[in-house]
Amino acid sequence: MDFSAVTTNSGTDTRTDAREGPRPSGAASSRRARQRGREWRVLTGLVALLLGAVAISPGQVLAILGDKVGLTLPWSYEHRQALVLTAIRLPRVLLGVGVGGGLAVSGAVMQGLFRNPLADPSLIGVSSGAALAAVVTIVLGSTLVGAWGDTLGAVLLPAAAFVGGVGATVVVYRLGTRNGQTSVATMLLAGIAINALAGAGTGLMTFIADDDQLRDLTFWTLGSLGGATWTQLAVVGPCLLGGMIAAPFLARPLNALLLGEGEAYHLGINIERTKKLVVTLAALVVGAAVAVSGVIGFIGLVVPHLLRLAVGPDHRVLIPGSGSSGRRSVLGPTVAGPHQS
Repeated sequence: MDFSAVTTNSGTDTRTDAREGPRPSGAASSRRARQRGREWRVLTGLVALLLGAVAISPGQVLAILGDKVGLTLPWSYEHRQALVLTAIRLPRVLLGVGVGGGLAVSGAVMQGLFRNPLADPSLIGVSSGAALAAVVTIVLGSTLVGAWGDTLGAVLLPAAAFVGGVGATVVVYRLGTRNGQTSVATMLLAGIAINALAGAGTGLMTFIADDDQLRDLTFWTLGSLGGATWTQLAVVGPCLLGGMIAAPFLARPLNALLLGEGEAYHLGINIERTKKLVVTLAALVVGAAVAVSGVIGFIGLVVPHLLRLAVGPDHRVLIPGSGSSGRRSVLGPTVAGPHQS
């Protein structure tokens, strides 16, 4: 005979089975899942620091990082290893964490806004606008900025991409707003139109580019973390980190929007304010990510979509979970590409 009992203590359900013993509650399982996720993120990051064309052991990694904070550890290392770790691998890993998490979180909030699990940040034109601005800068940069090109140097391309992405989003939002009311359907159509125009402009720039420019814009549009630097992290880090911190605060209004705009309004949600915050967050985060890494489109679409199938539509779980999964999705190829420095 099977005897079971359910005991409730402070809102936590624990089921006891005579044959199997105590079963963990849902809250305990969630805590263990988050703990395993943190462990995997740390492990993936450490492996990304170790693998590469220049061999660096775990002890040498600790010794190099320890020297940076004034700690002397017993492992010896070469100056070349320290340079590769601190100037190439560490910025690349940190940028991958920020870009992956930011893109996935932006995709999650955009899917909540459009109430469509197949939506992604590119629907508001930010990716295509950034790509067009970057391609124009690569092909016509010397003509447009003249002597300023040497002064701006490496900052010119990321700055142009960021401005282009945010500018395209502003145009889409303005086209979708009439008399203080923003129509999601109109904004979607405006985003499709802006994406088409930006794609046509990118194709024109590709046609008139010479061989060197064509190579540069091809590599940029493919997306890469290979050029990560501490300067880039300092510039885009606040946008990426700020977006990932702010996004969970939109979980409650996005959950209400799942019922429809009318129902969300009667629940006390400021619909227009929520739309503006979601679009602004996505524009800043995706614009910053695309500016330093190029176009990496699948993270914002695939990661939150698959996670929604696994954990459900509750944005209180979906948004932070998307950030965690997005970071792993971007760091994974970094680990799998040991041919890099």
